[in-house]
Amino acid sequence: MSGGTLTRFLFDSLDIRGAFVRLDAAWETLQANRNYPPAVSDLLGQTAAVTALIAGQLKQAGRLTLQLRGDGPISMLVLDCQSDEDSTQPLRLRGMARNQPVVLPAATPELLGAHLGGRLLMSLDLPTAREPYQSFVPLEGATIGEIFEHYLTQSEQQPSRLFCAADAHRSSCLFLQKMPDADTRDPDGWARISQLAATVKTEELLTLPVETLLQRLFHEEIEHGGGVRVYPARPIEHHCPEKWEQIRAMVLSLGRSEAEAILAEQGEILIHDDICNRDYRFSAEDVDALFATYPPEARH
Repeated sequence: MSGGTLTRFLFDSLDIRGAFVRLDAAWETLQANRNYPPAVSDLLGQTAAVTALIAGQLKQAGRLTLQLRGDGPISMLVLDCQSDEDSTQPLRLRGMARNQPVVLPAATPELLGAHLGGRLLMSLDLPTAREPYQSFVPLEGATIGEIFEHYLTQSEQQPSRLFCAADAHRSSCLFLQKMPDADTRDPDGWARISQLAATVKTEELLTLPVETLLQRLFHEEIEHGGGVRVYPARPIEHHCPEKWEQIRAMVLSLGRSEAEAILAEQGEILIHDDICNRDYRFSAEDVDALFATYPPEARH
């Protein structure tokens, strides 16, 4: 099983572009050992697919972070995806959810607390920029797809459609966007493609290969309207490497006296990486060795 793929496509004669994301092993790994309630897993999986989709559209290397925050049973969904300039290299995805212990099935706005001031934060960190670019928008829409349709339409000034689905093993997202010359090419083209895409079923999003999905949804347009160009798929992987150097630096920044106070109270220093769901533990011996290896004069 692959980690996942992003496949872009284009209706040449209509000037409508699209993309399809399917996450397999990357999605299973991202949620492993988390024990999310099904309602949480569903929204996190859909958002993971959308994050990979948007990151895959970046024209240069960068890290995209999406956060959905609100006062509902799911207080936060956070996903980030790093993209290299070389489009043959995998998109590197990670993420997590914060939620109440019990989350019952409900409508997406209710789960996220969208009606209580829920917001979507998008942060884009580019190597060429001094600071990340950030934007905030309200959580508007009845589904994850509609929330990001609203965001993309506002930010890119082009109508977009998104259809998302997730289960325990896969998550998927179908994306369509009307380009500037679409009405010139065919005044009814966007309406037709949007209506056909809206017939997609959850099972189709989660199980069909992209070529089969496009043929099933748009066969008349493909056969009689000039066809669809499908580009090579880009791989997606879950990426959460260990960060021992950063963690050691955090312990050193405490200072020896503070580190020893924590050891005396708790028996160890435990640092938990929420987004990667990984524990870093330091015993008294570890702390002694750390401060001996990096005395104050050697920490520069």
